Amino acid sequence: VQLQASGGGLVQAGGSLRLSCVASGRPFSTSTVGWYRQAPGKEREFVGAINWTGDSAYYVDSVKGRSTISRDNANKMVYLQMNSLKPEDTALYSCAAGTTWSQGTQVTVSS
Repeated sequence: VQLQASGGGLVQAGGSLRLSCVASGRPFSTSTVGWYRQAPGKEREFVGAINWTGDSAYYVDSVKGRSTISRDNANKMVYLQMNSLKPEDTALYSCAAGTTWSQGTQVTVSS
């Protein structure tokens, strides 16, 4: 499987973004998919993940209540909806399934 993340951008604090992760190849539909982020000068941080059926997702405390991960296995898509964005959410976001990683998509939140 190959993954490609998109949807990042520049947004003001309090705004929203939806990141997308599209997969090619198999077996995406049976893989847990995670979102990660890395801010400049910091280590990569787990953001959240969704199981293969899409009925269970979990999040790091810093985004819990502000973010929702969903998936559309028919179209091999996973989404990260982020609301009430904060400057500390600024980072390069990537999706991952198993040992396969996407390239990053930059999210910048201005104060």
